[in-house]
Amino acid sequence: MNALDLLKQQHDEVKKLFKQYEKLADHADEKRQELFEMIADRLSAHASIEEQYFYPAAKAEDTEDLLREAAEEHLSAKRIIADLLELEADDEEFDAKMQVLQEQIDHHVEEEESDLFKKVRKILSKEQLEDLGVQMQQEFEELMEGEPRIQVPAQTDQAAPI
Repeated sequence: MNALDLLKQQHDEVKKLFKQYEKLADHADEKRQELFEMIADRLSAHASIEEQYFYPAAKAEDTEDLLREAAEEHLSAKRIIADLLELEADDEEFDAKMQVLQEQIDHHVEEEESDLFKKVRKILSKEQLEDLGVQMQQEFEELMEGEPRIQVPAQTDQAAPI
């Protein structure tokens, strides 16, 4: 699968999970916790494959500023996820943090898909995007075999290097 298609598919999947979360009743704490964990795992694995594979491959003079901003946005999201990992779903701060996380992810996705992806299409060939997509998909699946969210608190000191 093309790397950009893979990332878009993952963006869409997380967006759907956030929508499910929004629709939950206040007293559905178990389901809210379950959805948070699903979102956190996917975001953690997604950020990991972007930082390890996609961002280095996409680095060029034309993209470096966007990539630095994206890495900072990842750091911000990881810090919120780390906070959420310490809370129970019935905590009064939980929904507020989930809302901020959703807003940050929406902003991040919009910038990636509208700005970065267009520039990457000019930098990388279709074959390079295909090869990159295969690597990223493999790594994502391996990460998802565990609970990648558990690694997030250790990744909150600084943004990933670009």
